[in-house]
Parts: sequence; structure tokens; C-alpha cells
Amino acid sequence: MTARILRRALVLLLVAGGVVGAVALLLRVTNQPPEGPVTPAWDEDTCAHCRMHLGEPGFAAQLQTKDGDVLFFDDPGCLFEWVDENAPRVHAVYFHHLTEDRWIPDDRVAFVSVPRSPMGYGLGAVEEGERGAISLAEAREQVLSEPGARGKP
Repeated sequence: MTARILRRALVLLLVAGGVVGAVALLLRVTNQPPEGPVTPAWDEDTCAHCRMHLGEPGFAAQLQTKDGDVLFFDDPGCLFEWVDENAPRVHAVYFHHLTEDRWIPDDRVAFVSVPRSPMGYGLGAVEEGERGAISLAEAREQVLSEPGARGKP
């Protein structure tokens, strides 16, 4: 009778191990980065940096981590500052076009000055090559070097 109990216990352990392994595999598969930009829940999702609601699509940005997390930002400047402060493992970055309903990947984005943006950084994303636009690197430097930038002395 003891041998039968030991066999049942062994079978239960093997089944439990299989279930735990399957759950771990499922979690690994579902934590993959998305393919392309993700649409936020406008006026519900909040900025990962300043915690304001994403209410103006023309200024939104998103960062996708290699772990599969998608972080939204209500202003390009918030994304620049958050990345500078957190140094994430980046899979992809997208900026919402200033005037069109589409996302621009970071390797094709440029920025124009605007009189007003949600957090006052004054940048709007456009397609690279737009007249008067500055590069991603120039926009990032502009935000991070401004006196009084969020979190900076």
C-alpha cells in the first residue's frame, strides 16, 4: 500500500510540475513585445512620467520594452526624461504624428516647435524631412538641457 501511495504522489508531483512549466511558458510567450505601435485608451491611460491622462493624441509617445511592457507618454519631453532617468531595455519607440492619426517609429521621426504641448516641452512629432524640423537627437538634447526641466537642477 505504501508503494501505491508513493506512485500516486510521484504522479501528482509530475503533473504539478508540468502545469507549473506550462504556466511559466505561457507567461514567457505572452510577455513578448508587441509588433508595431499599440493604441492607448485615450483619456484613460496615464503618462508613465508625469501621470497625466493621455488626452491629446498629437503629442503622445510610447516605449515598448524588451520584456513586453508598453509605456505611454502624454508629451515627447516626458518620454525623453523618463528614458534618461530609467535607462530601460528598449524594444521600440513610437511618436504619434502631430496632425495625422498615425504613429511614427523613432528611426523616422523629427520634431517641430509648437506653441503649446501638454507638459510645455513645445515639440510635436512629424515625419523626418519636414521643413524646419529637428532630429530626434536634437529634440532629446533640447529637452534634457533646458534649465528647469522636470527632475533637473
